[in-house]
Amino acid sequence: MKPEFILMLTHNDTTVGDALSIFRECKDAPVLHWGFKDVGLPPDEMKWLVREMKAAGKTTYLEVVSLSEEEGLRGARIAVEAGFDILMGTVFFDSILAYLKGKPIQYYPFPGHIYSHPSILDGTIEEIVAHARFLESKGVQGLDLLSYRYVGDAALLLREVVKATNVPIVSAGSIESYKRLAEVWQAGAWGFTIGSALFDKMFVPDGSFVDNTLAICNWLENTDPSELDKYMDYQEKIN
Repeated sequence: MKPEFILMLTHNDTTVGDALSIFRECKDAPVLHWGFKDVGLPPDEMKWLVREMKAAGKTTYLEVVSLSEEEGLRGARIAVEAGFDILMGTVFFDSILAYLKGKPIQYYPFPGHIYSHPSILDGTIEEIVAHARFLESKGVQGLDLLSYRYVGDAALLLREVVKATNVPIVSAGSIESYKRLAEVWQAGAWGFTIGSALFDKMFVPDGSFVDNTLAICNWLENTDPSELDKYMDYQEKIN
C-alpha cells in the first residue's frame, strides 16, 4: 500500500510565517494530510490555520519538536485547543498521554533518543525498536519516527520499526528525494512528512512550491510498486 503524504508547512523544523497564504494557494492539491510545527507561529495563528485546513476537509497534524515535558504538555494543549486531529512528536511522557486521554486527538510520539533542533535521532536500531514497542504498549495510536534524522542506517531502521510494531509509522524529516520516498514505501510505513524539501525545490528545482507538491502527488499516483528499485539506482546516479 502506498504511503500517505503529510505536507508540513515548515522549513528547518519551524513553521513558516506565511503558512496560511501557502495553504490557501495549495489547498486544492490532492493532499489530504496537512500539518506544521509547534514553533514559528503564535497559538492564535495556529488555531486560525487549523480551522481553515479542517474547513477544507483536511486531516491536521501538529508536530511538537520541543523536547522538555513542559513544552510537550504546552504543545499538547495547543493541539487540543486548536482542534488538531493528530499530535505528532514530543518526547514521550506519561503526563502527556494522561492529558490526551479521552480527548478527540491521536498521539504519535517520537521513539528513540531525540536531541537538538533541527532534531537528531541516535541510539542503536535495537534500542529504538524496543522503545517503539514500549510506546505501543502504553497505548499510543502511532509513532513519529525521525528515520532520515537518524545517525545510522535510516532505511534499515525504518524497516525494523515497521516490522516490530502494529501502529501507523510516519517517517518524518529530511525526505528530499525519490530514493527516500521509495525506501519509505518499500518499508511499509503508513506515511511520511515533507516540508523543507518543498521550500528548497528538491523535486522540481525550477518549479514553485505548488509544482513540488504536485510532483510528489503525481509520483505516488503513477509509480508502480514493483518498480521502486529503479529509484534507488537513479537517485544514486544523480546525487
